[in-house]
Amino acid sequence: MDSISASLLMTMATGAAGEAGRQLWTALSGLVRRGPAAEAAGTPVQATGEIELAALSEAPHDAARARALSEALGRRAQQEPWFLAELAQWHRQAQRLDTGQGDTSNTISGGTQNGPVLQGRDFSAITFNAPGPGDTR
Repeated sequence: MDSISASLLMTMATGAAGEAGRQLWTALSGLVRRGPAAEAAGTPVQATGEIELAALSEAPHDAARARALSEALGRRAQQEPWFLAELAQWHRQAQRLDTGQGDTSNTISGGTQNGPVLQGRDFSAITFNAPGPGDTR
């Protein structure tokens, strides 16, 4: 199974994928918190990935936390065959969502551009504090 991308996890955690994404995030949360021993005995067990899941839930735009969760899910999938199967099924469902992941095409046209230009995709919380032309700050 391919690793779960950090951007997919962030998309789910931030709610950017809408109601379907929210449901998938809830399903992933339940999967991470579930374990075979806990399921059989009816008692909760601290499962691998639970701390990383909580950390990303607290700061859903944090790419480092998303990568940490992705890595924790990968480690657990290697150790627990039942988790690998369930996670692979979750991943297939999550990949069907239109999360905006994919190629991007950037074009600048229309004359001279004054100021910073970003080319990429999915930017957020960006500010430019450079003075503009004629600004005497």
